[in-house]
Amino acid sequence: SNKDKKYKRSRHDSETEKACKSSQDVLTQSMQVNLEHQSGKVSSKGNPFNKRDESSVSLQKEVNLHDNRKDQRSLNDSRSSKNRGVINIDRIIEETTRKIISDDSNSEEEIMFDWEKYKHELNALFFQDHDIIKRGTEEHNDFFKFLRKYQAIQKQKKIQNVVAKYSNKKSAKQEDIGAVKGTSSKFGLPITFNNRYLVNFAVKGDNVDLILRRLPPQDLEEKHDRLSKKKVEEFKNIILLYLNFMQKKNFEKLQKLRKAQNDLPISKYREAIVQTVSENSIVIIAGDTGCGKSTQVPQYLMKAGFCNIACTQPRRIACISLCKRVAHETLNEYGTEIGYQIRFERKRTDHTKILFLTEGLLLRQVNMDPTLGLYDVIILDEIHERHLHTDFLLGVVKCLLMQQTKLKIILMSATINLTLFSSYFLGKAPIIQVPGRLYPIKVNFHPIPMLELTTKNDKLNPAPFIRILQLIDNKYGTDERGDVLMFLSGFSEINTVVEAAKLYAQQSRKWVILSLHSNLSISDQEKVFDIPPEGVRKCIVSTNIAETSITIDGVRFVVDSGKVKEMSYDAVCKMQKLKEFWVSQASAEQRKGRAGRTGPGACFRLYSEEQYNLFDPYSTPEIQRVPLDSLALQMIAMGLPDTRLFPFIEPPPLESLEVSLKALKSQAAITSGEQLTTTGRLLSQLPVDVAIGKMLIMGSLFHQAEASLSLAASLSVQSVFTNRSQRDPDCVAAVQELISHHGDPFTLLNAFRAWLEQKSSSGSRGNSSSQRWCRTRGLEEQRFYELTKLRHQFSQLLQQSKLYETARTDERRGNTAAERSRRHGELQQLRQLRRVAEQQANRRTKFLNVDQDCAALSDGESDALLDTKHLDFNINHDAKQLSNLLKNSDVQTFKDVIMLKIILSSGLYPNVAIADEHNNYKPNSEQLFHTPSKPFAALHPTSVLAKQPEVLELSTADVVELPEFSVKNPAATKHQLLLYVSLLETNKPFLINTFRVPTAQTLLLFAQNIDTNADMSTLVFDNFIELRFPDETVAQNLVLQSVQLRTQWNKLLEMKLKLSNDETDILEVLSAASKLERVLSYGLIELYLLEPLYSQRRLLAADVKVLHKGPGADDAILDPNPFTGEVCVPNAIKGGVNLTENLTYNSLLETECNVTTLSITESACVVCDEVLTCTVLGRLRHMVNCTATAAGKRNTNADKEEGSDNPNAKKYYCELCDKTVWLTLKEIFDHKKSHR
Repeated sequence: SNKDKKYKRSRHDSETEKACKSSQDVLTQSMQVNLEHQSGKVSSKGNPFNKRDESSVSLQKEVNLHDNRKDQRSLNDSRSSKNRGVINIDRIIEETTRKIISDDSNSEEEIMFDWEKYKHELNALFFQDHDIIKRGTEEHNDFFKFLRKYQAIQKQKKIQNVVAKYSNKKSAKQEDIGAVKGTSSKFGLPITFNNRYLVNFAVKGDNVDLILRRLPPQDLEEKHDRLSKKKVEEFKNIILLYLNFMQKKNFEKLQKLRKAQNDLPISKYREAIVQTVSENSIVIIAGDTGCGKSTQVPQYLMKAGFCNIACTQPRRIACISLCKRVAHETLNEYGTEIGYQIRFERKRTDHTKILFLTEGLLLRQVNMDPTLGLYDVIILDEIHERHLHTDFLLGVVKCLLMQQTKLKIILMSATINLTLFSSYFLGKAPIIQVPGRLYPIKVNFHPIPMLELTTKNDKLNPAPFIRILQLIDNKYGTDERGDVLMFLSGFSEINTVVEAAKLYAQQSRKWVILSLHSNLSISDQEKVFDIPPEGVRKCIVSTNIAETSITIDGVRFVVDSGKVKEMSYDAVCKMQKLKEFWVSQASAEQRKGRAGRTGPGACFRLYSEEQYNLFDPYSTPEIQRVPLDSLALQMIAMGLPDTRLFPFIEPPPLESLEVSLKALKSQAAITSGEQLTTTGRLLSQLPVDVAIGKMLIMGSLFHQAEASLSLAASLSVQSVFTNRSQRDPDCVAAVQELISHHGDPFTLLNAFRAWLEQKSSSGSRGNSSSQRWCRTRGLEEQRFYELTKLRHQFSQLLQQSKLYETARTDERRGNTAAERSRRHGELQQLRQLRRVAEQQANRRTKFLNVDQDCAALSDGESDALLDTKHLDFNINHDAKQLSNLLKNSDVQTFKDVIMLKIILSSGLYPNVAIADEHNNYKPNSEQLFHTPSKPFAALHPTSVLAKQPEVLELSTADVVELPEFSVKNPAATKHQLLLYVSLLETNKPFLINTFRVPTAQTLLLFAQNIDTNADMSTLVFDNFIELRFPDETVAQNLVLQSVQLRTQWNKLLEMKLKLSNDETDILEVLSAASKLERVLSYGLIELYLLEPLYSQRRLLAADVKVLHKGPGADDAILDPNPFTGEVCVPNAIKGGVNLTENLTYNSLLETECNVTTLSITESACVVCDEVLTCTVLGRLRHMVNCTATAAGKRNTNADKEEGSDNPNAKKYYCELCDKTVWLTLKEIFDHKKSHR
């Protein structure tokens, strides 16, 4: 037994000795690696950017050695647990290390030093606004992550160095190396290696002493000492290492970027493209999807020496994204060589070489410079989409090439009809075809059986789409990534499939279902780019918006329904139609290509191959299916002699063009000879529809310009009301406070005003407060920002045309120096925050939640896009400007509402609708209306009048029972019509954006043709609506009043338009216009406040056939024209006589009227109360004279009592003119300037 004990003891000692030796070898090896670095054995030759950081390699080795120590320690612990007599080597090393550190207080202080404790001081010393890294930025946060990792590694190295210093087994060579300090006498190089010697740049800045002066005096209550000069110097070196690390990282990215560029299919055609463009005026590049044409071709041309390159895109978002990408690839992200220009934003200078802009903007530049001399090269990208502006630009380009030989034109597209475009340019355009870079895509045809096409309620059957999801689940494992993109035709079809897919997703727990269409909010649309959890796929159900406009990474499967809803235009009915069609073969290929962008994919087509072969090769051009009013106006504004002869690549229907020209004539935009009028010139400068543009011009005539700007902008952007505002009960209840019973435009105005109140009242919390306010009501805040920008643009255009002057001449003039200084500081801070928000918007990653089907962000994280929009808003609006904007967008009185209705009507007429006589006006019942071109149109479900039909009903208190009037068409004092912005047909025709107006007053002011009988008791307007008055004198008074108001309105408009002529006597015109505006405003409000008694009815086609009596002997009227005093001119078509351009007297065929043009009746004059015995025209002539006399007296008294209804006007006497007038400060300055 003694032998056994002796044997066990020796074996135990041997194992202990091995363990000690193994642990000691680890320390020696770690020490040796560190000494190799100190002795300079690491090579620093070559470019440090082309190889890995040697210090990182060393540190990685040390980390691995440290892990070996851990493994050894765990091994020893396990042995000690088995054998209680074994000594714990790890504990011995730790105790030894602790003893060594405690013996050297300096070493302990160095090892335990923590930079985080000095973060506040470091921010003050190194991270100010003028420093290379600014506090609060993403780069600032990244640096402190780098600092924590750096500090952990340095701490480990210091511990190893301390242990090595006190080791008894150091070699003499190591002692010498450790003792040597300073520089080598032979080579003049540092003996001790430091990573900073590998950094081949330095950061300019103050020395350590100056840096330390940034700190305030030390407080006695501070818990730790200040940083020493040595530590400050060390921290400077750490910043340098971080910048070096980031530079190497960026250089690696640049290498990958250049490699990716060279791998693009189009890179092989670089020289061919440059040479072909140099030798030809026009070139066609047919590049398949993914070849890189949009980003690379502009770069190739710029590097080849072309300086001014314009590249058009059909969408604003494409301009911005391409500009950022090209700027990144050309290392010009912070320069000005690459820029973009869209509707609300402009990022370009005189040094910009490549400009991305929308097609519409380029067309407006053609108006100012018909030769487009600003550019050397014009690239028309995505021409296969054949938008309205694309086709117009092609015609403009063809005309330019005949005049200018130096200009180079490049047409680029993916799926282009080469035969059509080549023949359009007479075969003179060389074609360069570039293959794409799509991965293999397997096409599977799964035609839907006839029985499964629809459900019992005629809705789309979602079953075939769910079967595809099941097929993918069964065939492809969850470890194989790949999302699904489904293409459906419209909003209702998407909702049907999404509801069914969500039920399937809840059962399988393998899917996140998302929808994508234009009605969604911006934040909801962006969810399609978010990342699903591991083992879960995204299923995106989309319209054709994902076909070309958006590229979603990660899509592996495409499900194509083969259907699309496109907008067409019925020129006869003046109605847009949203109808479902089969897609073209080109569109089907585009959809298929979405599955092969990032890897091999599959396309499931829910139609047969035979059906595919019957598809049209290409989509119908937009010019064939949209109204052409704005386009025709643009063409005439460019000076084209005949719009019908313009060289379109595929001309629009001649009927549509004729209808548009007729509409422009009715809006006084062009003359009967199709020449541009002054009104038309102003309308052509406004980037809106003709109707909205005319509203802006008419609003500038009165003191409702500010509210008109808000209304016009609201009607020109997508509605701020999302689907949630209509479906979510909480949102529906919250939005009730914004509803106006006057109609949709006034509801939009209320919403805008309420949003501005939120911005104004919340102060610095404006962003989060307004976001929350919008979210609870189902409103899209992004639209409000767009509305504000568009409103500002409209205001600038009207000011440039001298039609509108802001009430505030200079908002900063009244500010004190302190206020201006504070605002300057605020602007600097806001611009810095905007830059930070833009950077964070690009880096932020969102993850989808399986249960909620939404992007999951932390509670404090707000939407980055709205952050930047909010900051832009604050930059352009200080507190005073916001207060003025809020005040100017408010409709304070009922008279303001009347004036706005008149202004809206002036632009929208003849978009008028009369109620069907069988409407019951009960809640949730359908209300039908008739327009001049389309009967039985319904109110759109989102309209406020559809939800409040009771306000459309004729009250029994307003009805007067008379024997000659029927129950269906009673005589009443408050008959109403609806005016609408547009007429849209989906499954039925709908009126969009409607509001209520009084019938008689609106028709008398804006109808283009008014026909009367002999006593004017019956009036017919535009062969559409008939009004019958029980008292003919009431009708005569209304006709007289409306004719006079129309005359004054036209005169006022002419005066305002004269202001654009520099030679005009501004003082005289402004004085006369101010008086006339006051009279006209009073007369219009007085007319609308009247409550005449009459009946109204819609004329049917049979009624119109027998409406006019035609020319005859009774057209000879002895009385002169009461409005001109001249002889009445007979109407050769309808009969009767023309009293004005719009009014025809005694043209109606009536058997019930006993009065003739020669009949003398007794009546009273409403002006002088004189009893008259005369004919109808004689009575009107007398009242015209009485009215003129009374108006002259009123004007004289008004001149004595008040100078102007403009609150900013002052009394001014001009010595040169010898006149006293009331003018604003700017008007006085302009008048003085006119005398120079």
